[in-house]
Amino acid sequence: MGARGGQGLARVACVVRAGAAPLWWLGVVAAGIGVLVPGLTGRRIGVMAGAVLFILAAALVAYARRKRYAALARGAARAAKQDVLQDRAVTVRNWRRGHRWWLLLAFLAALGSSFAAPAAGGMLLAGCGAGLWLKAAWLGRRERTDEALLWVRVDWLSGGLSGGGGRPVGKAVKAFRSTGIAAGDAAPGGSRRRTDALV
Repeated sequence: MGARGGQGLARVACVVRAGAAPLWWLGVVAAGIGVLVPGLTGRRIGVMAGAVLFILAAALVAYARRKRYAALARGAARAAKQDVLQDRAVTVRNWRRGHRWWLLLAFLAALGSSFAAPAAGGMLLAGCGAGLWLKAAWLGRRERTDEALLWVRVDWLSGGLSGGGGRPVGKAVKAFRSTGIAAGDAAPGGSRRRTDALV
C-alpha cells in the first residue's frame, strides 16, 4: 500500500523490460563459451540451430499474451493522486532480484546444452531477451498513441515478489492504471527518460 491509502504502482513496460538485458547478455556469454565446445552436433549445426531458436524465441516472447495486455490497457483506470509511482530503477532491481536464481539456472542450462549443440542454448536465451525488448517497444508505441502510460499495482504482481518482481499480466492482475505521458521517470516503453525530454 502507498501513502494515505494510495497504491504502489509499477510501470508495466519496466517490468517487461527488466529481464531483457540479463537474458540477452547471459545468452550472449553462454553462446560465446558454448561455441568453443565441439559438441555432439558440431559447431556449424549448433549455431544454425541456435539461430532458428533465437528467431522463434524472440517472436514467441514478443507476441505472447498481447491480447491480455491490450484488454487490460483498454480498461485502465486513471491513477489516483495518492498512488505512489515506483521508480524505474526500483522496478528493474526488484524484478532481477526476484528472478536471480531462475536466471542463474537458465544460464547454466544454456552452457550445459552446448555439449549437445554448441551455442544453441545461449542463442535461445538471448532470443528471449530480444523478445522482451520487442514487447516493451510495442507497449511503448501503444503508450505514445494513447498518450497514457500503463501501470500495475505492485501487490498484484504475480509470484508474491515485493516491489514489482512478478508478471504484469498474471492471474492476480485485475486491471492496469494509467497516467499522463510525462509521469514517472521512464519513457514510453520503459526505457530511461532522457533529461532533455523533461525540460
